[in-house]
Amino acid sequence: MNRIETLGNSIIQHGPGSARIYLMKISRADMPGILKGLNELAAENKYTKIFAKIPSLYESFFLDDGYVKEAWIKGFYNDLTDASFVSKFLSDKRELNSGRKETEKNLETALKKELSADFIPAENYTFSKASPEDSAEIAEVFKRVFETYPFPIHNKDYIKQTMKENIIYFKAVRDGKIAAVSSAETYSAWQAVEMTDFATLPEHLGKKLALNLLKKMEEDMKVSNYKTAYTIARSLSAGMNITFAKAGYEFCGTLVNNTNISGSIQNMNVWSRKL
Repeated sequence: MNRIETLGNSIIQHGPGSARIYLMKISRADMPGILKGLNELAAENKYTKIFAKIPSLYESFFLDDGYVKEAWIKGFYNDLTDASFVSKFLSDKRELNSGRKETEKNLETALKKELSADFIPAENYTFSKASPEDSAEIAEVFKRVFETYPFPIHNKDYIKQTMKENIIYFKAVRDGKIAAVSSAETYSAWQAVEMTDFATLPEHLGKKLALNLLKKMEEDMKVSNYKTAYTIARSLSAGMNITFAKAGYEFCGTLVNNTNISGSIQNMNVWSRKL
């Protein structure tokens, strides 16, 4: 089971599912010593990748330790400092981008769709924030859509707990039942938000519910004074990449063999835009 914990004063997520460490939030107080701690934790657990989201001013420390820069987001931190997504591959197999052709094909398709169509609201659906009472139904949607996921979103208690923390869940409802969900993982100190966890039940596909949810999320985040929105989307999901391209997001890079999602470790594309 993947878990979220602290390393020094920084926040990491790691576990055998994705066989990696994800440095989610780095503390200035941990630099540069955290590099040694990450290496030791990876060796102890035989992980094959370390992945870090860091302010660009720390980038050189990581590159000197064998990391490569895979993606970036302009002005991620308070619309002032860029974020760098850097990765250290600990096995040749993990570094081999066997999904490159499919990733490039889907990306090419998505980029052709940039701002290509006016937004048309989905009929017969309502879009709103979810409440704790929706936790069980949200978890069931995730169970049906994702065989595996890097966070325990199949667990209703996890949904309910993260609602109390920094995650706002959204829902698309038809005939009183949830048809699709998504979440906004907020970083208020940075005025940044990750648009994530998009899941649509099979019987509701083709209705552009993800795009409708994204528009609702953006409206709410703007009101709350968030400046930068981003996502880390499966490169094999042509639909999700098209959704973000249509919504005006900029492609920021591909994270190779990054995340165990939908049953396998997959490439992930980073997209961002200013709100």
